[in-house]
Amino acid sequence: MLRLTWVQPEDLIGHELRQAALDGREPSAIAARWSAAGGRAAPLRAGASPEPASRYLRTLAEDLLDELADLPSRLADREPTDLTRIKAGCPSWPAPAPAGVPTPARYEAAWLGRAIGCLLGKPVEKLPLEAIRQLAEAAGNRPLNTYFTARGVPPELLAAHPWNRRSTHTSLAENIDGMPEDDDLNYPLLNLLLLQRHGRTFTTTDVGRLWLDELPAGRTFTAERIAYRNLLTGIDPPHTARHRNPFREWIGALIRADVHGWTNPGDPAAAAEQAHRDATLTHTANGVYAAMFTAAVIAQAATATGPHDIHTCLRTGLTVIPPTSRLAQAVQHAIQLADRHGDFDTVVDELHAAHAPTHHWVHAIPNTALIAAALTHANGDFTGSICRAVSGGWDTDSNGATAGSIAALLAGAPTSLPDRWTAPLKNRLATSVADFNGTGFDALAHLTHRLTPLEAPHP
Repeated sequence: MLRLTWVQPEDLIGHELRQAALDGREPSAIAARWSAAGGRAAPLRAGASPEPASRYLRTLAEDLLDELADLPSRLADREPTDLTRIKAGCPSWPAPAPAGVPTPARYEAAWLGRAIGCLLGKPVEKLPLEAIRQLAEAAGNRPLNTYFTARGVPPELLAAHPWNRRSTHTSLAENIDGMPEDDDLNYPLLNLLLLQRHGRTFTTTDVGRLWLDELPAGRTFTAERIAYRNLLTGIDPPHTARHRNPFREWIGALIRADVHGWTNPGDPAAAAEQAHRDATLTHTANGVYAAMFTAAVIAQAATATGPHDIHTCLRTGLTVIPPTSRLAQAVQHAIQLADRHGDFDTVVDELHAAHAPTHHWVHAIPNTALIAAALTHANGDFTGSICRAVSGGWDTDSNGATAGSIAALLAGAPTSLPDRWTAPLKNRLATSVADFNGTGFDALAHLTHRLTPLEAPHP
């Protein structure tokens, strides 16, 4: 029996009940109806329930998902998704700053940094925080300083906390042989195609068409899989992000933001606006803000003079999202924690205490906060940033990828990244996107450089 993850209504309803409560709706009456009918009250951690629901229960789930979407939100005015309203709520919306186009070497560093951070986090994705700490400690790799390994780890610990099963043979230090496929790299590749085909004035509909042409459905997850399904059933953007989509504030749009930042050096507002058009295919509110924040941080980092500029970059990122939003408040809190505590474990523990009880581990709010904390605490240093981001748990590969992209861009060149990180990648990327399989990071850097307009703000 084929049980697809992230699409069955009976599996989505628990996630939607949780998300509705987070975004200011009042779902308790609908939750009671679902429970009284025998539905699962709590969402699955991941995946699909092992057996299909009855026809009655599935139909009820579909109806309740629609009812939940119609509930009014007390946060609607504080957290709009419409770009005009977002900009109206951002009193310090940034102006373009003088900047030259980064060199291909700088883009190569950014691509490598994204891949390295992703690869570092892959073996421990989905593992609880304490398991990550124990596995690193057992291998003599805590504080984290290099790729995870099974060497020296007691068998009983591996049995208690098995590696992410899809990554064991490609992402442990002893097994790395080039960069394996991952959605955290697939989406930047798709956005290169997007800019090649449609330019900087692409529409959200263009993003959707590109996905149908070039992105295998089985390579999508959470909000992206829901939006893909919605496109196939004839639903147009931006309703694709809202229709029966409880993952609309998760991390998926954030991991698509890098190219928008890379190709708008010195213009964080333009980067954020591009990220918004991309993100609204699949996400709303804080899910969109996470992408806009990240794109703006990267656009600023593309013009920076070194890792120490990370603090300015993060402040710039906050200017493109509503200061009253939950994401802005979470990021500001995370930065304050990172400034206050010398021990990053303390920062992580406080972030988990604040967010783990209410947010899924893939939600954009806690993960964006952790990325900001890691970059702040490491003062923009590449190794420090990716290791802190991954050691903090939650969506480890995505967090490592974004932190790595930003910190490597600040580092400025591939030669600034330690060989222990870059050498195992062998300048080779695996993917199922278009004709990119086996492409080198140097080639991707030149392509990114060509897509960066020379008329961007420059001296």
